[in-house]
Amino acid sequence: MNVNKHEEQQDQGKDGEQVSTSTTLDTAGVPEAAIPELVIISGMSGAGRSTAAKCLEDLGWFVVDNLPPALIPTMVELGARSQGNVARIAVVVDVRGRRFFDNLRESLADLEVKHVTRRIVFLESSDEALVRRFESVRRPHPLQGDGRIVDGIDAERELLRELRGDADLVIDTSSLNVHELRAKMDAQFAGEEEPELRATVMSFGFKYGLPVDADLVADMRFLPNPHWVPELRPFTGLNEEVSAYVFNQPGAKEFIDRYSELLRLIAAGYRREGKRYVTIAIGCTGGKHRSVATSEKLAARLAAEGVETVVVHRDMGRE
Repeated sequence: MNVNKHEEQQDQGKDGEQVSTSTTLDTAGVPEAAIPELVIISGMSGAGRSTAAKCLEDLGWFVVDNLPPALIPTMVELGARSQGNVARIAVVVDVRGRRFFDNLRESLADLEVKHVTRRIVFLESSDEALVRRFESVRRPHPLQGDGRIVDGIDAERELLRELRGDADLVIDTSSLNVHELRAKMDAQFAGEEEPELRATVMSFGFKYGLPVDADLVADMRFLPNPHWVPELRPFTGLNEEVSAYVFNQPGAKEFIDRYSELLRLIAAGYRREGKRYVTIAIGCTGGKHRSVATSEKLAARLAAEGVETVVVHRDMGRE
């Protein structure tokens, strides 16, 4: 269910002055098991917040669109007192409620004190993709005022910079269509039982730019490029002969072994810090051969060790 809330709740102060209300989470007497899960969806306007929210709604989450951050604890409290009817809540926070953004950190701190399980999903996209999307629907950016679309985008990035840094999951939608974004959300939230750690292993080509949502980046350009082998050039790293060529090169198998060991160490630290999602980007020149073969091999290794893993080949087929 989507609930649109656009009006700021205020009380009358002295001399008729309008004073914003603030709330804290009161779950006294409510069993901790009854406190609902909370996902906060935010990010750049035009990056796909509505699609992400709709996906969670389809998965059975109670979705509230554009809820003022100061009211998030109240929403969680109501869910906790719903006798299990509202077990999972997703809240969309965007710049339409920018007057309330100062309250967000206070609300998050209150949730942490009350041991509420909360996650922040941040939808990111490139300036070029955002401009193209706004122009295609002939709508202004909500923050551009009398300026250009890019002025609004710059202002929004600055406003959301700190929240992006706190995000548990960053999804770059620059090259994703609606169906691909939904698939990513499904991969992260469709399971009934929350795994300890979920990993996205993404191959990419350096000539197309670094993935902005990558937590870790590895460069496979130290291996010979199958592009220069005529019989392998037409194929991708999904081809068995290409994969065999890549992993018969000196250092390839050692890389997988040692990088897997490093990821075990990093994953343990992520779990201790409460981080549930990691995006591992594996790059080569064009994102067709070496990075694809390595991503497949690394993902299989992670899956064998009990890490729920999704493989994405960002640039395969772009050449």
